[in-house]
Amino acid sequence: METFQVVPSTQDKVPLILSVPHCGTAFPDELKSQYKQPLIQSPDDTDWFVHQLYDFAPAMGITLIHAVYNRWVIDLNRDPQSKPLYSDGRIITGLCPTTDFFGRPLYVDERSEVDQQEISRRVVLYYEPYHQKLKSLLEETKKQFGQVLLWDCHSIRQYVPTIHKEKFPDLILGDADGTSASPGLIETAIRNLESSGYSFQHNYPFKGGYITRQYGKPTDNQHALQLEMSKVQYMDDGETKYDHGRADKMRDVLRRTLEALIDRLVKV
Repeated sequence: METFQVVPSTQDKVPLILSVPHCGTAFPDELKSQYKQPLIQSPDDTDWFVHQLYDFAPAMGITLIHAVYNRWVIDLNRDPQSKPLYSDGRIITGLCPTTDFFGRPLYVDERSEVDQQEISRRVVLYYEPYHQKLKSLLEETKKQFGQVLLWDCHSIRQYVPTIHKEKFPDLILGDADGTSASPGLIETAIRNLESSGYSFQHNYPFKGGYITRQYGKPTDNQHALQLEMSKVQYMDDGETKYDHGRADKMRDVLRRTLEALIDRLVKV
């Protein structure tokens, strides 16, 4: 099985790439038996259906890349050396997590860590292919247009007290404290998201993960923004099923925001 899928643009290409690193639900056959089976039947930390939520993008000229394997196998949005993203006391699952966001052990043997040799093996098999492909998509697009924007797509349960004591805002834009994209692109995204009718925060409580921080290099005309959203805004109240009515409303906001960003990129 491929470790990722690329959905190519179906219209004239634009200088925007979407990445969905946490929507994968598969577990490699070689590892399945090591996990607690009830947990991996419905892996709770998954960014459920986010690639479906954005499936309008290829018709806008946008290429989309998304994960196949679950983040519990290896987290594509973490530093490959497991450097922590935050230092404010929140629970931070590692490159190869051993617990879920609520601190529940994932493995049958309830291990507290995955040994380094196994982490290195998973990096080669499941992590590097995604990042190599993402890099090549960014390089190809920047070569064609002179610049490129990476939009990293995420979602989270409305309430995860181990990360944030309050309910999450509906939409959270992350740009690594203004360092991962140009001011103009950041302002364009903020303007559209703030006026969407959803609650919005900027760089709090998420500033962008490894992907945003690693690939956002505005001085090299390569920009990156992360959008985190509350799952209940496109799923049912139990955050288990895709809700087409809620999703369509959110898709309108996403489409308008991406259109505005494309306009800004093209005009620069």
